[in-house]
Amino acid sequence: MVENDDYAAFTRRILAAHGRRIARGDIEGLATLAALADDIDQALTNAVTGLRGAGYSWAEIGERLGISRQAAHQRFGLIR
Repeated sequence: MVENDDYAAFTRRILAAHGRRIARGDIEGLATLAALADDIDQALTNAVTGLRGAGYSWAEIGERLGISRQAAHQRFGLIR
């Protein structure tokens, strides 16, 4: 089983490496790198949806995201 912190660190390394590769002249990869932002937003939305379904409050979610419960609800509130 992969621990969340290790998995997140691995993901960060992959993204950084992808950015470095593009920076060395792979301009064709720029659009795909930018599109990953949409993938990250969708993954975050899926995570929040699951947490809300598991009973976590907007305050708990907001705290982990470093935002207020109101901001968390405003951003993700339509999902549940």
